Amino acid sequence: MQLTVIGSSDAFGSGGRLQTCFHVAHSGGAFLIDCGATSLIGLARENIDPNSISTIFITHLHGDHFSGLVWWLIHAIHVGRRTAPLVVTGPAGIEERFTAAAEALFPGATSTTRPFALSFRTYVDRQPLTEGGVTVTPFEVSHPSGAPPYALRFSVDGRTLAFSGDTEWVENLIDAASGADLYITECYAYESTARYHMNWRTIETQVPRLHARKILLTHMGPEMLANQHNVTHPAVSIASDGLKIAM
Repeated sequence: MQLTVIGSSDAFGSGGRLQTCFHVAHSGGAFLIDCGATSLIGLARENIDPNSISTIFITHLHGDHFSGLVWWLIHAIHVGRRTAPLVVTGPAGIEERFTAAAEALFPGATSTTRPFALSFRTYVDRQPLTEGGVTVTPFEVSHPSGAPPYALRFSVDGRTLAFSGDTEWVENLIDAASGADLYITECYAYESTARYHMNWRTIETQVPRLHARKILLTHMGPEMLANQHNVTHPAVSIASDGLKIAM
């Protein structure tokens, strides 16, 4: 299994980075975790065919994590000529939010005839969901987005991968990360406070409780990017666009 960081920035492209998106290739295919507005750009940079991805797992319904689905739809119909089914999983209301966003940006987009099936599945807190050979367990976190936000824990190919999504510190992250081969956590700031987000100083105190083999910091804003060299914990690394991690 291999994870490729497609986008590692905050919502604003700090440091010239792309918005949140991770590509995971495994023995049964490939999936995405989140799909920010710049996801197709990042996939093109990595020479990854969007048609090779069968499932997109969304953590929460903010534009920098799900709005790339709108461009994905347009590309799949008019450029990629997709025929394979696509499944999108996310919080309750994801299909309605996607439809509203797509129609606002490209009127008529969701009623255009498409040669592939597009379906949506929704999470229930702490109840495993299996799709495309991947089992994901959602853990509710704290990041208001008009629908419940989740950290996601993935089991595939005998490995465990977890992602915090966007959130301030909550105890559910312990269960999401425990025993993971790789735990990806948002780390917007270094030591300043940003409501509903985390900083490195908070994460640093919790590392011993996470019990993850490796930890990757992502979703970094200007302060965190300027201080990334101060993160020296041996289990912790810094995400960058295009970074590849074999698991």
